[in-house]
Amino acid sequence: MSNISFSAELIEKLSSVTGKRSRVVVEHILEHGFITTEELEQKYGYKHPPRAVKDVRYQGIPIETYSVKLSDGHTIAAYRFGDLTTFRLGRIGGRSAFSKRFKQILFEKCDGHCAICNGSFAIRELQLDHRIPYEIAGDVDYSDEDTSAYMLLCGSCNRVKSWTCEHCPNWQTKSPQGCNGCYWAYPTRYIHIAMEPVRRMDILWEGTSEVSLYDQLSASASQMKQSIPEHIKNLLKNILL
Repeated sequence: MSNISFSAELIEKLSSVTGKRSRVVVEHILEHGFITTEELEQKYGYKHPPRAVKDVRYQGIPIETYSVKLSDGHTIAAYRFGDLTTFRLGRIGGRSAFSKRFKQILFEKCDGHCAICNGSFAIRELQLDHRIPYEIAGDVDYSDEDTSAYMLLCGSCNRVKSWTCEHCPNWQTKSPQGCNGCYWAYPTRYIHIAMEPVRRMDILWEGTSEVSLYDQLSASASQMKQSIPEHIKNLLKNILL
């Protein structure tokens, strides 16, 4: 049992969350003080624990991630309530449901490409993403004419973005302005990645000819005893400098 006490009013508010996954996370934390990725997977059957936790955050409940050590010495992620004074009641019920038409418009604008890796995907394989995380800016007004606050990401890129955002210093300060200059919000024009002055390039190699080129790069990198990213950087230096 958790030794953390909650007021009756707060418990009532927390219990008003909707959605099965959200309620599982909230009720478990209320009883035990935290919930681990292992419990979400093994006890509740959720194959992607961060997704279940994200559902709770979408409802305005602050959840923080930390690490716990198991009896066998392994370290896993766990989740507990953050600063509940920031509990935003206006978000109970979750974020806005976007229409299929809105996603179709985004799909047509990006020609079926992920905004991060530029890979080609079917519309069902792309996920509608807030450029500035919902947990920081909430839902932004949108229309068929103005899709600028949203983009489509493949599942892999969306998971990497979620992990990076959750470990960014701005996740605590929650400044939308801080996100405006981030790669994960605007990959074609950015000045930092998670507040760090670094640059990143995500490339997906598709089709027979591109895969063949990648295999040649891989073989060349191995021969030079370099990682593939390092090898590509060196090749670009020789071309550009």
